[in-house]
Amino acid sequence: MPSYTVTVATGSQWFAGTDDYIYLSLVGSAGCSEKHLLDKPFYNDFERGAVDSYDVTVDEELGEIQLVRIEKRKYWLNDDWYLKYITLKTPHGDYIEFPCYRWITGDVEVVLRDGRAKLARDDQIHILKQHRRKELETRQKQYRWMEWNPGFPLSIDAKCHKDLPRDIQFDSEKGVDFVLNYSKAMENLFINRFMHMFQSSWNDFADFEKIFVKISNTISERVMNHWQEDLMFGYQFLNGCNPVLIRRCTELPEKLPVTTEMVECSLERQLSLEQEVQQGNIFIVDFELLDGIDANKTDPCTLQFLAAPICLLYKNLANKIVPIAIQLNQIPGDENPIFLPSDAKYDWLLAKIWVRSSDFHVHQTITHLLRTHLVSEVFGIAMYRQLPAVHPIFKLLVAHVRFTIAINTKAREQLICECGLFDKANATGGGGHVQMVQRAMKDLTYASLCFPEAIKARGMESKEDIPYYFYRDDGLLVWEAIRTFTAEVVDIYYESDQVVEEDPELQDFVNDIYVYGMRGRKSSGFPKSVKSREQLSEYLTVVIFTASDGAQGAAGQQGFGGYDWCSWIPNAPPTMRAPPPTAKGVVTIEQIVDTLPDRGRSCWHLGAVWALSQFQENELFLGMYPEEHFIEKPVKEAMARFRKNLEAIVSVIAERNKKKQLPYYYLSPDRIPNSVAI
Repeated sequence: MPSYTVTVATGSQWFAGTDDYIYLSLVGSAGCSEKHLLDKPFYNDFERGAVDSYDVTVDEELGEIQLVRIEKRKYWLNDDWYLKYITLKTPHGDYIEFPCYRWITGDVEVVLRDGRAKLARDDQIHILKQHRRKELETRQKQYRWMEWNPGFPLSIDAKCHKDLPRDIQFDSEKGVDFVLNYSKAMENLFINRFMHMFQSSWNDFADFEKIFVKISNTISERVMNHWQEDLMFGYQFLNGCNPVLIRRCTELPEKLPVTTEMVECSLERQLSLEQEVQQGNIFIVDFELLDGIDANKTDPCTLQFLAAPICLLYKNLANKIVPIAIQLNQIPGDENPIFLPSDAKYDWLLAKIWVRSSDFHVHQTITHLLRTHLVSEVFGIAMYRQLPAVHPIFKLLVAHVRFTIAINTKAREQLICECGLFDKANATGGGGHVQMVQRAMKDLTYASLCFPEAIKARGMESKEDIPYYFYRDDGLLVWEAIRTFTAEVVDIYYESDQVVEEDPELQDFVNDIYVYGMRGRKSSGFPKSVKSREQLSEYLTVVIFTASDGAQGAAGQQGFGGYDWCSWIPNAPPTMRAPPPTAKGVVTIEQIVDTLPDRGRSCWHLGAVWALSQFQENELFLGMYPEEHFIEKPVKEAMARFRKNLEAIVSVIAERNKKKQLPYYYLSPDRIPNSVAI
């Protein structure tokens, strides 16, 4: 009688093992085996991290094995089981791999296909077509779209983390409990004695060191020592927390009536301001998005304020970017003066602090929350709804949406919800952050997520012209590496553009993103379908680059970026307690300190940037694919080349940083997480 050797691998995460009864049956082209209980006498089967082998003898030849059925039945109490994979050794000595990488919960039957990636057109056998269809029908019931707030990209229909399908939950919910992590952070930083001191101002700038000194590092200390300098202020628009706003100014806006006379002491080329604009030496950052956003009113004892500044910057003869004019609100007028480097020291400093605070709000809510977290969640939900596990694009993307839906659900539960932690210290809390996302949706376009196009659209592409823009340089290297990799994978499975166009599952995936993520907005430029291999490769590059927290997040929040630039509170105030100044010559240091966050809010802010800039303990970085969803040699070789390319980029960045007092490492692939999970 034919005999098969079945090898079963259990996951190594907490509680992955099971004591339940596990039955296996084989489905072949010539017949189906009986159900076999996988059990060895006097042995604890399916322990966490175990790889167990069993001999399964069948009554008759089964032909080519098409499916493996796994059935889990309760032994005592329901005991979830994480099955990594099953390997089958046939009577002829062939090995067949059946990847699973899923939680099996309750009394259920799970049907696995072998690991070869297949498009819908490759499945001609009825049983395989049926398996494919059933899997998607089940997933579409589990992964439902929901509108969390009007105008937002749609998100997962789950009120809290435990409502999510088990496969996308965190291994341990405790590790991502924001309330717990914030409190732990404040304890670790020895700042919990200040955390309830709301309304209590610091005495002076040096006083902020009381909550800073415990976790200082090279970059954050440099920020603390140099934050008042114009060079440091300008540098941050290129390589700081939010390097995605600065653009070359091609025409001075009417709403910023700045003249050559005002700024001539800052101009170094003996040219008029208009001539400097024509030569491409003037840059602008406009926080128009914040105009009219409601400031946080959740604490009746503290008034909080927002501004919508316009900041003009200049490339000096050393090719460094420095600020030359700041207007704190959008409509010019006597009560909205243009602040200049030639003004009184504290006038100019307070104007810069307002810009830094505005930059912090846009980074947190738009760059990080909307353009990284919420967009990646859309990619993840669409993938689970429209691509079966056997589809090559599912196998490619699944590592890049790991825990993304879970972290976003947790954030909606604790962080950005009404009365959430976000309200504690942020001037955009209490609803302002929701208004910002709604407003920013009109600028969320496909082109703006294509890294090279986004850089070009801001006129920032020339390395000769703008030599110190490391975010651009490293981002382009990473983008190109991902693009090369996705093109190779696409070419393996799609031999022509026609095959791309005729893949119904792929087209449904792309359409889901357009309809539910982009809310069917034509102006988003997101395609409703993909028509060629090249277009598919670019689309997948957008998904992976965004979901790897690279496009926006890694440059800021992840890998200590948020901590580096935002832990020195005067450099990134999360709130301001007095309105922007309406006249010059009246600002004092006392006034600045009373405008900056109080002790309590400073501590909540510091706890937040600390907690949000920690990597997960089991973090996977770009190019790491420990779950072997792909089994074919050509794809494994493409993955190895991808890793090699990424390692070369790591070396290039490390070499450059050796010579830098301020190293830039946020887009080094060994620091870019594979998915948005913090």
